[in-house]
Amino acid sequence: MIFDFRLKVFQTVALKLSFTKAAAELFITQPAVTRHIRELEKQLNNALFVRNGNHIALTAAGNILLKYATKIFETYLLIENELAQLHDGLKGSLRIGASTTLAQTIMPKILALFKIAYPEIQFTFTRGNTESITQQVIGEKIDVAIVEGQMHYPQINYEKFSDDELVLVTKTGNPLARKGEIVPKQLLDLPLVLREHGSGTLDVIAKALSEVGISLKDLRIELQLESNVSIKQYLLHSESAAFLSMQTIIGELKRNELSIVDIKGIEIFRTFQFIQLHGRTSKIIESFKFFCRSHSNI
Repeated sequence: MIFDFRLKVFQTVALKLSFTKAAAELFITQPAVTRHIRELEKQLNNALFVRNGNHIALTAAGNILLKYATKIFETYLLIENELAQLHDGLKGSLRIGASTTLAQTIMPKILALFKIAYPEIQFTFTRGNTESITQQVIGEKIDVAIVEGQMHYPQINYEKFSDDELVLVTKTGNPLARKGEIVPKQLLDLPLVLREHGSGTLDVIAKALSEVGISLKDLRIELQLESNVSIKQYLLHSESAAFLSMQTIIGELKRNELSIVDIKGIEIFRTFQFIQLHGRTSKIIESFKFFCRSHSNI
């Protein structure tokens, strides 16, 4: 790939917010990282990071540069991809994974379009909850995956894909739906259907509720199911409620089958992330990640 390595150093530090981690990622020394950043700051006549002891943060100038650096590298990748296709395109194999929510929503469309764009790439696709998919990446059974959740393993490289919102929903005919909004303590009285243990969705919900003093063990958990499709079907035939991704309920909202119940003072957002083993990348993996970003409507 054609790029300014100094700009790549900056982008890596900006995403990791650590000179040490950036040095490890780029296989250079920490003093070299520091030197590149200082030269870039001198060249731009702007400080890019605020240093506070062992912690760093982006300055306003740093945020601007990161925004355009991301676009620059995406453009470089697009150039590389199109030039590669002039010579029969990319060839090879790729083992892709995704956590359940993504596997059921955006991935089928992306995989179909990816197959059309890169017919010479043979790929397999594996779905499971976040913990299962992560362990398969660690076990080198999957090359790249997209997952949600709060897990962080040192051998895994995490890279943001997109954001998503989780909302409380119930069937439209449920008296709860007519309330429109509840306060957090009312959650304790609701029969809830949650995802299974090991689910990234469950991790995100648990973290959000803990911030308002509610533990999962305090809830009236009626059932735990392993897929959003199963949860939606259960809701349509019960008086229960569930936390589901906005991506999974668009159809039901349009058909007025499910309704959103706001929880005063609580908004639950999560980040979908690409995961792969540190140092295990390739032109095919990078092309796949770029393709996902380009063809997702999240």
